[in-house]
Amino acid sequence: MSVYQVITVPNDILRGKALPVKEINAGVLRVLDNMRDTMYAADGVGLAAPQIGIPKRMIVVDIGENLLELINPEILKQEGNQLGSEGCLSVPGIVGRVNRAKKVLVKGLDRNGQELNFAAVDLLAKVLQHEIDHLEGILFIDKAIETRIEKL
Repeated sequence: MSVYQVITVPNDILRGKALPVKEINAGVLRVLDNMRDTMYAADGVGLAAPQIGIPKRMIVVDIGENLLELINPEILKQEGNQLGSEGCLSVPGIVGRVNRAKKVLVKGLDRNGQELNFAAVDLLAKVLQHEIDHLEGILFIDKAIETRIEKL
């Protein structure tokens, strides 16, 4: 597979709304594989397709509990609050405090086209919200209460 260069700010693709995936085919599966490889190579916990220049609604997430690939993900419900530190592969060197829902109900398709509906809490909920925001053209710095520069 291939490791892509992660797009960083400023770049218009990061601010655009990603388009739904209409058909899961070999090209979509190849993109998911490349997103996975890119995320791991960059030591990330999540990656959205727009971050590698593909304006489609796909994300990959791995917080150390197994890879999660979602096509056309949606947040159906949010509960509670958690305030925590976030960074982003597309906003290198910046860390911010962001208020996110503590629990989310998410739906999407897996790589086989099977619908997934599941609840996520704490770190997984935070990462899913962060990555799904990318699909809407929203970056964590847009929601951050405060930001700071962190040495790379």
